Amino acid sequence: MTPPDRPGAADADGAGDAVSSGPGAPRPAAADARRFVVLLGWVSLLADLCYEGLRAAVGPYLATLGASATAVGIVAGTGEMLGYALRYLSGLIADRTGRYWLLTFLGYASNLVAAPLLAVTAAFTTWWPAVAVLVAIERLGKAIRSPAKSTLTSFAAKQLGAGKAFAIAEAMDQVGGMLGPLLVAAVLWRWSAGQTGFTVAFAVLTVPAVACLAVLSRARRAFPDPRSLERGPESATATAAGLPPRVRLYLLGVALIAIGLADWPLLAFHFERTGAFTGPTVMIAYAAAMAFDGLVSAAVGPWFDRARAAGGSGGRVLAACLVASAGYGVLALVAEARWVIALGIALWAAGRAATDAIAKALIAIHVPAASRGRAYGLYYVVFGLAWWLGSVALGLLYDRASALAAAILAAVALVCGAGVVLLATERRPAASSTREP
Repeated sequence: MTPPDRPGAADADGAGDAVSSGPGAPRPAAADARRFVVLLGWVSLLADLCYEGLRAAVGPYLATLGASATAVGIVAGTGEMLGYALRYLSGLIADRTGRYWLLTFLGYASNLVAAPLLAVTAAFTTWWPAVAVLVAIERLGKAIRSPAKSTLTSFAAKQLGAGKAFAIAEAMDQVGGMLGPLLVAAVLWRWSAGQTGFTVAFAVLTVPAVACLAVLSRARRAFPDPRSLERGPESATATAAGLPPRVRLYLLGVALIAIGLADWPLLAFHFERTGAFTGPTVMIAYAAAMAFDGLVSAAVGPWFDRARAAGGSGGRVLAACLVASAGYGVLALVAEARWVIALGIALWAAGRAATDAIAKALIAIHVPAASRGRAYGLYYVVFGLAWWLGSVALGLLYDRASALAAAILAAVALVCGAGVVLLATERRPAASSTREP
């Protein structure tokens, strides 16, 4: 018998569907779609608790090992580049095989490799390149699972509204992103921010990695074929290149955003070096950023749906968020007062949250289900490569104090430029072009 997450398995006779999809079957209720999104949200929450805890700790841990800002930028940026660059291939495999659940499981299993091995590394070595390798392994898992996981969530978008579906996912994701750094901070307060403290912290983060896989198994049992949640004709027809023109224009804006937004490890490195936030307080600052990220996601998702219902593309919503967040670099990297720095961190989180939630919603709306994994993979590739360029460039410029002001101004210009590009997506396509719902 064909596994239910392979194309054609459940479509042929409805077997294995969580919600009946045979001829004459009732349309799945929004409650089913909501339950599915919330289950996947719990998966993201537990996974983020693990890997955002790791992410928050990497910058300060590298600082204790004597790594330079350039090294931190390279470690963070290269890990992100690897994690994003391979996502197109992962998305392509997901579309061609339909093995969304399998790829998602394999991707989340990487946390069970990275977290315990980072604990071993922290206990027995001070060689920072070893940390870079393990960060890359964790990012590889992210590459394997992200397009498949986003595609799974997209199947519930028509029932809930694309903005709301991805807002729920992003908000729960960021709850884990908040709890992870707080957990690490508590461990470091107890055992100090030295090698022993980091060893214990990395070991503790293995627990949510195990719990994540347990919840994912439950979701798989409840919804073996989530495609049954999506009904009606395709919401868009793919172009020859596989993406509607509006989505391609949006990807250009995404690239500008990614270059302009610094990666957190570099910001954390700056806070540690200047003493603005040190040791566990860096983790608390990151936790607060993730909490604010979740709040912004919960707000922009419904705002996006309302903007589309009023006749727009939703690009104006993201453009507004970006213009508001463009000054994060000035506040976070130049200011000395903690409350001003905290405001800069909040602006950084707002830009990050709005981009992630709205990007995935746009793809769910404009790209057919059969091509969605590839589309999400391309989105992640564009974002990741641009983020790598921005991370390395900002790290290099940071080590040259005379160039820091230029780097901050460039970041402001790039984020604002992204907002201008996204405003262009508000134009309605011609009647002959891609149809929108």
